[in-house]
Amino acid sequence: MAATLIDGIAIARELYAGFRERVKALPGRGMQPGLAAIVVGDNPASEVYVRTKTRACAEVGVHSVQHRFAADVSEDEVIGLIGRLNADPAIHGILVQLPLPPRLNSERILQSVDPRKDVDGFNWHNLGAIVAGHPRFLPCTPLGVMTMLAHEKIAVEGCHAVVIGRSVIVGKPMALMLIAGGATVTVCNSKTRDLRDHTSRADILVAAAGRPGLVQGSMIKPGAVVIDVGINRLPDGKLAGDVDFASASQVASRITPVPGGVGRMTVAMLIANTVTAAERYSAQSPGR
Repeated sequence: MAATLIDGIAIARELYAGFRERVKALPGRGMQPGLAAIVVGDNPASEVYVRTKTRACAEVGVHSVQHRFAADVSEDEVIGLIGRLNADPAIHGILVQLPLPPRLNSERILQSVDPRKDVDGFNWHNLGAIVAGHPRFLPCTPLGVMTMLAHEKIAVEGCHAVVIGRSVIVGKPMALMLIAGGATVTVCNSKTRDLRDHTSRADILVAAAGRPGLVQGSMIKPGAVVIDVGINRLPDGKLAGDVDFASASQVASRITPVPGGVGRMTVAMLIANTVTAAERYSAQSPGR
């Protein structure tokens, strides 16, 4: 029997209705959520992602602005802009579109974002808060995964979850969030011996390695929930996930597609974090 599809597009649409209501409540207090995106260079994938985020902002009533730099911009110029945005009361969320050109120090740039406006959840203050069990802003992709699981009423507590990938953006925070949900978690990476041995025992399998077709159906426990975070551009221009959908969907009980799965939820969580940042600012500002 083929797996049931977990439709990230449909779930995001449901969430947007709630975001719109929260945004409508803010103008009555004299403000509108604001998101600033910083784009360096002309990476085609980044351009697509920024357009998607801009459309999502317009859909829920979030004010969005874009700041663009040529690929040869200096780190100090980018950090200088971030400093001005940190001080701008009309901007509640700051997004630095990744990847940045290799010659730029991404960590230095990302760490210059005020943690209160770090709606991507990449600042060390926010990442450390997850470890401490007191999260402020959660990284959008793993938060999107957890939101999907909750929406589908998939129990995390007591299950065995396997995460393939150990990046600071997805793999590590994903593991921490699953642990917080009560799962027993195994984290695999490119050095893991006998990957199949681990994946075949997972009740929930999250693939975030950035390798197209890495996970085959034969590597999946029958009835497992498979979450494909990978978005890989193939030589023919098509998008593919880290999971071989054709074979995996014959073994799993539920599975996310690529595209139309986790990617849309990542955008939705960016909007959620921006609205939350605006609500926090409104609550703390005198006279509001």
